[in-house]
Amino acid sequence: MKNLILLPSKSKTGTFAQDAWQLNLLAVVLIPLVWLLTAEWIHRGVLDAEFWLECFFPYFPAYLFSYLLLLSGYLFLVALSKCHLLATLITGLLANLPATVTFFKLQIRNEPLLPWDFTLAGELVGIMEHVHLEIQPSMICTLVLGGVLLLCTGFLRLPRRGRFALNLKKRLLTALGAAGLALLLIFGVFLQTGVCNFFGIYGYAWNQTSVYEKYGVMAGFLQNLQNLKVEKPHDYSQEAVESLEEQVQSSQGELTDAFAPLVSGEEAVEQPNIIYVMSEAFWDPTALPGVTFDRNLTPNLDRLRQEAAYGQSYSPSFAGGTCNVEFEALTGFSNEHLPQGSTPFQQHVTHDTFSYSQYLRSQGYETLAIHTYYRKYWSRDRAYPYLGFDTFLSAEDFTGGEYERGFLSDGTLMERIISEFETRRESGDEDPLFIHAVSMQNHSTYSARKYPEEELVQVQAPGLSANLLGQLRDYATGIYQADAALGELVEYFRQVEEPTIIVFWGDHMNNIGSSLEIYNATGYLTGQEDEAQQSAKLHQTPLLIWSNYQQQSVDLGTVSAYNISPLVTQLYGLDRPLYFDFLLQQLPVLRGRTVGVTIQPDGSFSTDLTEEQQASLDQQALLQYDYLFGEAYQEDYVPDTGGAAPKSTQ
Repeated sequence: MKNLILLPSKSKTGTFAQDAWQLNLLAVVLIPLVWLLTAEWIHRGVLDAEFWLECFFPYFPAYLFSYLLLLSGYLFLVALSKCHLLATLITGLLANLPATVTFFKLQIRNEPLLPWDFTLAGELVGIMEHVHLEIQPSMICTLVLGGVLLLCTGFLRLPRRGRFALNLKKRLLTALGAAGLALLLIFGVFLQTGVCNFFGIYGYAWNQTSVYEKYGVMAGFLQNLQNLKVEKPHDYSQEAVESLEEQVQSSQGELTDAFAPLVSGEEAVEQPNIIYVMSEAFWDPTALPGVTFDRNLTPNLDRLRQEAAYGQSYSPSFAGGTCNVEFEALTGFSNEHLPQGSTPFQQHVTHDTFSYSQYLRSQGYETLAIHTYYRKYWSRDRAYPYLGFDTFLSAEDFTGGEYERGFLSDGTLMERIISEFETRRESGDEDPLFIHAVSMQNHSTYSARKYPEEELVQVQAPGLSANLLGQLRDYATGIYQADAALGELVEYFRQVEEPTIIVFWGDHMNNIGSSLEIYNATGYLTGQEDEAQQSAKLHQTPLLIWSNYQQQSVDLGTVSAYNISPLVTQLYGLDRPLYFDFLLQQLPVLRGRTVGVTIQPDGSFSTDLTEEQQASLDQQALLQYDYLFGEAYQEDYVPDTGGAAPKSTQ
């Protein structure tokens, strides 16, 4: 059959070509619309009245432009290939695959698919074996509908005769026009902030979930292409940077007393060993209402709070993005000044970059990074040397060691930290040591089958499903073992004569169950929280700063992850780069600004900024831009280290 014919043969009135033309037009108009709606169905899980009344009609231009882009793509493919089936297949994949990834990414990380996610293909392949994904009814229905459309369009051909026929010249002109429309939509609409704003399409870098919910997957994704390049601050210049430096220097004697030094003057140790331990998904699940456990999950952390500085680290990430937390803690830079969802280790740390480890190395420290997973993930093997680490030990460098849940255990990580310290001292190396260690044992996803039954923490949680309860037991067991490992590390260095500081914090909270299921099911999230309150509940993890030469309990409250390193220098009277002085001087104005949330000086949270806070944040953005992307006008910028690859030892 060469044509899809409604009549057995060509009619006497010559309507065959006209009928074929009408069917072609119907396919071109309707199939992109079908794919647009199935994509939103997959993304949201349902197309209910809320979608139509609160998203589709109020933000109609966004969906219209998305539809026109799909239509132009469909028309381009048909005109070039003369094949509706091919156009149906490709546009269907372009619309529905991103929607599917967005759905699952929202379930896992509460974040949609973003343009820079395509740089993470290697990481995705590596973690898929640890993630359980359930195919949704919307996906099954879309596959069935797609099969029907492919079957129908497989018989559809372009008109070959009459005034509706499309010869080669007409097809090429049609393809050219369709390509022009697509380019106009991408470069003239989605990549133009002013045009998007004119049509009511606004980007909220700190809340991409809301962007995709309002404008749909295609518009949300394409609008984010504007964020691939970090714009230079409008007032960036050498004069502006040097003026700000002078302002910070002149105020060095006026640092906030909100975080008074634990040691100062003659009591201060000039170059203590410093050990950072960033614990995977470490958080206290006893905060879940109505849930009880058969033991204290964090006895060591609780005990150490009586002799250390403690509080909460406000993480820029939730349910993933570990390297972004590392980036903040090591550099003092805020992800607030970068596109949400970007990965600085892969996109921005591509040259020698200012960091605390760079600074310490310039002061004579030996710098060592340890991670109990593979070295290539999050491009740590490339980023760590640019951040000033002499040596990087990853899972490939561990022989033996204990595994839990398929990962090297937290206990094994602590043993390696101790072993590396002892090895250097036995060899006669007396240089002060900076270690940055990142654990992996409690990585998502969770299942009670990952531990022997006798090891699992017992949990009482009325109303939770057996599956969700099993996942919570798995997670709680990991927290208990991470706390035990912390206790072992501290007790070892308590006996060491060399002054040593240990900084321990959780990188981020994790989903337990699908999306925010555990938090909603237990009432931890009530649904009455505003944006700032919900973010605060989902982005705070325990923080501990302990030393073996000063035991004093200090409540730090909540501080941003990028203030961890400046606070270590403040509490222990350590030399620090001028940029850290700026961050410390900023604390009376704001304790942090991350993912669109301001940590107020009184410990409350808000999405708003006062004029003073905005001015301070603009200054921070200026300095951060200078370090990461600009000319490095700041005088204390760490000298070039050549970015040599760090050593890997067994």
